Amino acid sequence: MPEFPGDRFIKICGVTNLDDVEAVIEAGADGLGLILASSPRHVSLDRAAELASAAAGRVVVTGVFRDNSDSSVLEAVDALALDVAQIHGPLGPELRTELRRRGLKVVKALTIGSGEFYDFDDSQVDAVLIDGPSPGSGRTHSWDDLSRRRFHVPVIAAGGLTPGNVADTIRATGAWGVDTASGVESAPGVKDRTLVRRFVENARRAMEQRED
Repeated sequence: MPEFPGDRFIKICGVTNLDDVEAVIEAGADGLGLILASSPRHVSLDRAAELASAAAGRVVVTGVFRDNSDSSVLEAVDALALDVAQIHGPLGPELRTELRRRGLKVVKALTIGSGEFYDFDDSQVDAVLIDGPSPGSGRTHSWDDLSRRRFHVPVIAAGGLTPGNVADTIRATGAWGVDTASGVESAPGVKDRTLVRRFVENARRAMEQRED
């Protein structure tokens, strides 16, 4: 599996077809996300298996779950070549244990400013993804609360990120990773190769400048 966590993490989420798998990899992204929850970018298990197999060993492959039952999460994990499980909603100790037993890294998605954002024990996971109140909407949001909450694991910034604002977001948050879906699309679930490439280039440049 490509290194996770590494020095940085640039992820393109909501990939739905093989052409876009190749576009994400060719652009130099570190990971891609397959959404296995209700979403305009939802993929079936059969389609996800095809996409995950094509990406395996080339980028970090994340399965994205939102309020799925534990059994459905584990069914998907057992059927797919995933490296990471990204959990929106409850993450109980039993599910976390089973994901670890299967060798997956675990990312917990948190809504910025929510009670869970402040109360979640991040020592339970490998990274946290900080999103806005409407995940998947492409809406931007304030990062102010992030300055008042210290995390001990890497932070992935998400929510309304585009090639035009990703560098500013990295500078404002100091985030280890960034994640976008609609910000690099020509239509829901259809990636625009130029936007994907620009997003990755702009994110990487901002992260390298931060490290200098």
